[in-house]
Amino acid sequence: MLDTYTTGRVRRISPEAPVPVMEVLKQEARPGGAGNVVLSLLALGAHVIAAGRIGNDVEGRAIETALGAAGIDSSFLLVEKEYATPVKNRLIADSQQLLRVDREMVAPISPRFEQKLLQRLEGVVQKVHVIALSDYGKGLLTPTLIARIIDLAKKENVPIIIDPKGVDFRKYRGATILKPNLSEAYAAVQMGLKEPLEAVAAKIHQITDVDYLLITRSEAGISLFDKSLRRWDFPVRSKEVIDVTGAGDTVLAVVSAALANRLDLSSAVQLANIAAGIAIERLGCAQITLAELACRLLEFDGDSKVFDENHAFALREVLKGKPYVLLVLSKGQKMSNVLFRTLRSLKGDLREHLVVYARDGHIDDEFVHLLSSLQEVDTIILQPDSLKKLCETVHPSGIYFLEREKLRKEEGALGILL
Repeated sequence: MLDTYTTGRVRRISPEAPVPVMEVLKQEARPGGAGNVVLSLLALGAHVIAAGRIGNDVEGRAIETALGAAGIDSSFLLVEKEYATPVKNRLIADSQQLLRVDREMVAPISPRFEQKLLQRLEGVVQKVHVIALSDYGKGLLTPTLIARIIDLAKKENVPIIIDPKGVDFRKYRGATILKPNLSEAYAAVQMGLKEPLEAVAAKIHQITDVDYLLITRSEAGISLFDKSLRRWDFPVRSKEVIDVTGAGDTVLAVVSAALANRLDLSSAVQLANIAAGIAIERLGCAQITLAELACRLLEFDGDSKVFDENHAFALREVLKGKPYVLLVLSKGQKMSNVLFRTLRSLKGDLREHLVVYARDGHIDDEFVHLLSSLQEVDTIILQPDSLKKLCETVHPSGIYFLEREKLRKEEGALGILL
């Protein structure tokens, strides 16, 4: 579907009715629905094959063009002539969503269309690591099509994760992971919200026989249940809730990308929860990058300031497109007033990411711990190979040396260090 955003400002109430009058300042459109999941996966560095239905209309072509520009093969986006591409138009003023106007056609696909899509999927399932289904209840994902896709995934031993729609969860039977939100989970088993979540999970597992049930609970985080009904809770960690739009898509994308990279499900859900916490701090559907995810992880864990060559990729993602300053400490450097003032001065004056490199291969653990505890220090590197891998791909904007309690800036010092 196509997500459109009409942004403006409200300065008065209409004389015709007690409603605000919005002056339009900007309009933009981007792929929504499953398209938002696709864009979120791309932001995480995944290679994506997007399959779905669009109409033979301006909105369908806009989706196809946008995904094509992002590097997506559009050959799996099938056009149905009599179908109208769904559009969600959000009216936003002063960073608040005032109204959403939907234009959609709920129409089941024909058997011929279904067979055509299945033939495309049969030729590509063995090439993928994960299948993600976003069911929006518009008619594309019929029970027959869902069952066939689950069978294909099982045949090729490919995990399949489904974001469901509606109250009939029987059509998702046999999936690897089912990911409803809290209200969808309770509605599917016709239980009141006062009933314990464990009872809801037990009923859904009985209906669907999925391996895992992953229930998103908005600001309460995520709960995960396996077949034996063991429960794991992952509390959300966000700074401020601005807009929950698209947070479920973020969870689906991050879990899919993590499983494709052979992470265990617990780690995948923890990462997804952190990414969702970032997404709800923004207005509209947001795509969370690896760099943003890595930065948030750094904020949560001070010990992770120390990077070695095994974590070079993560550090490169954090610093990608950002200027950073490198402070080189001489061998035997200890914590001192001069060092502390230097750190505060560099961080305070430059407002850039500060990387500290200690040239002593056997640096004292207590000294490293002290450096990690300082908010001025963003990253600590101890091994020359780690520094080399970083500087070969992301060059520092400035290099400073602290030797014998004196600070100097060196231009072109990168070659000396490497």
